[in-house]
Amino acid sequence: MHLRRFSFIGVLLVVAALVLTACAPVAPGGGAAAPADTGAAAGGEPVTITWAFWGEPAEKESHERVAAAFMAEHPEIQIEVWHQPWGDYFTKIQALWASNDSSVIPDVAFLWPTPRYAAEGVLENLDPFIAAAGYDLNDYWPGLLESAKYEGSVYGFPRDIEVNLIYYNKDMFDAAGLAYPSDDWTWDDFVAAATALTQKDANGVTTVYGLAAEGGKWAKWVNQNNGAILDDYVNPSKCMLAEPASVAGVQFFADLMEQGIAMRPADLSQAGGDASVFMSGQTAMILQNTSRVSAFNSAGMNYDVAPAPIPAGGKRWNGAGGAAWVMSSGSDNKDAAWTFLQWLQSNGGGVTLYTEAGEIFPSLQSVANSPSFLTEQPPANKQAILTEAGASGVGGFGYFPEWGELGDSIISPALELIWAGEADAATALPELCAQVDQFLADNGYPK
Repeated sequence: MHLRRFSFIGVLLVVAALVLTACAPVAPGGGAAAPADTGAAAGGEPVTITWAFWGEPAEKESHERVAAAFMAEHPEIQIEVWHQPWGDYFTKIQALWASNDSSVIPDVAFLWPTPRYAAEGVLENLDPFIAAAGYDLNDYWPGLLESAKYEGSVYGFPRDIEVNLIYYNKDMFDAAGLAYPSDDWTWDDFVAAATALTQKDANGVTTVYGLAAEGGKWAKWVNQNNGAILDDYVNPSKCMLAEPASVAGVQFFADLMEQGIAMRPADLSQAGGDASVFMSGQTAMILQNTSRVSAFNSAGMNYDVAPAPIPAGGKRWNGAGGAAWVMSSGSDNKDAAWTFLQWLQSNGGGVTLYTEAGEIFPSLQSVANSPSFLTEQPPANKQAILTEAGASGVGGFGYFPEWGELGDSIISPALELIWAGEADAATALPELCAQVDQFLADNGYPK
């Protein structure tokens, strides 16, 4: 999820309002929703709401441009920015919520994972606002809103959708005399290409890898091989990683590393990450979401993208998830917050602006199929992104509050031993599942 960061220095963006205007926010399908009562103070004073997000300086500037565009359309609402780096954001925003002080609680925030915080009671249930405004949820990619639901209600709107696909260096494919990946290539095709692109020195040490992929991308291989992590991603009762299809998916990824075809995640991290090794020519392919597009375009790379390969008898699969815009339950300005939130997630509003800047693959299908996304700017094969997004659905990670704890404390540590070559999937995954099953039982699942 697909779902990748920000800076908490308390910088405020305050733009003076012009006149009190009741502008109608735009719904995802392009139609105008009924104007909300923003709660403007008597005498025409604008309402001020606080917008919290994480990100690097360039991301902060992008968000500020979006805030300025909103305020130009809605001068009755003023946006103050609350910005933190990724490493500080979650701890500090939880401290604000814990204060129960509405003067410091952000009205709208960027958040992940939504179900965890919804269960803690710090987020507003958006169902009543959605119903009153007639906000169209059908424009979202299949399954995407599940990542922002708790007990069946919507608590957030994912800004984008994590679509993991293969980026490939066209120059390296050309030098190896290889055809570019097709939209229907298989695991066998992929292994053959990655092997041909891998270069080793006289001692058998890999100097150029066929693939570099973060360890967290493993769910792609498992699910495409008809495997699964859990039997149910909302109300789980059983770990499925010890099933043959799941074991084979994990082992496929591990074998690429063991053979020196794929970079081990620990080595990739030390080398500066997948974008760094791809741009420096240390790898011919990476498996990543669309967050790398702008960097590769800025670097002038000769690259393209292709759907991830699927095994014989397997299926195309994409995990539907993304960080979401949410409303704090402690907000004093919920009507104004909803007006902003709805605009952020609209065709013609925030989603369009982020898409036109090349910063996201949009969560709204109407924007993804519009000129805002389908430009002549690389990558050329944008259809590959649409293909992967269309395969999204429920499943791939947990849509329940304890998922983050389960993943961080049990699943990820066990898999890291496999990626490091210190354990094999057939032995480690049954042991892992025993721990997962105990965790689920200890937390009262299934409920």
